[in-house]
Amino acid sequence: MADVAIRKPVLDGRLGGSANVRLTVAPAASRVALRAPTESLKALSSALGLSVPTTPKTSGRAGARSVLWIGPDEWLVIDEAGADLMAAFAGAGALHSATDVSHRNVAIIVSGPGAETTLAAGCPQDLSLAAFPVGAASRTILGKAEIVLLRTEADTFRVECWRSFSDYVFGLLAEAAGDAGH
Repeated sequence: MADVAIRKPVLDGRLGGSANVRLTVAPAASRVALRAPTESLKALSSALGLSVPTTPKTSGRAGARSVLWIGPDEWLVIDEAGADLMAAFAGAGALHSATDVSHRNVAIIVSGPGAETTLAAGCPQDLSLAAFPVGAASRTILGKAEIVLLRTEADTFRVECWRSFSDYVFGLLAEAAGDAGH
């Protein structure tokens, strides 16, 4: 029997936080970077089982699937159940570009009463509940790393980042969570 190398997921076993903030690595998910013209959105929404949002900084959700508005013709689709998103897009019958980025991204969940303060330590965006309500999504920065941010609950955020920046992003969040705990 040949030796088989088993690759550990990036950030495997990492936990962080403080009395007011919890940092957890989200389970693996399917992700697709989607580009499409407006006239394709109805068919793509049907293929996904939820409406593709057309308003800046918004998202749509149905079950374990979310679609985040990233730009005028760009979305990030996340399926936390690991569904085959590429198969869903293949049958859409509409002009679009779908790229599987499941292995490129990692998500970190920042939750608790200090979540907003933790993220604000490295993100210049106004993350107050009034300016960035539940369901709000944005491509922004955290320190020196580009992230996609989704507010899933009043005190919970999903931080999507590239695997190559994940150690940096987690470390920055962990340090900020410690400060938010005081």
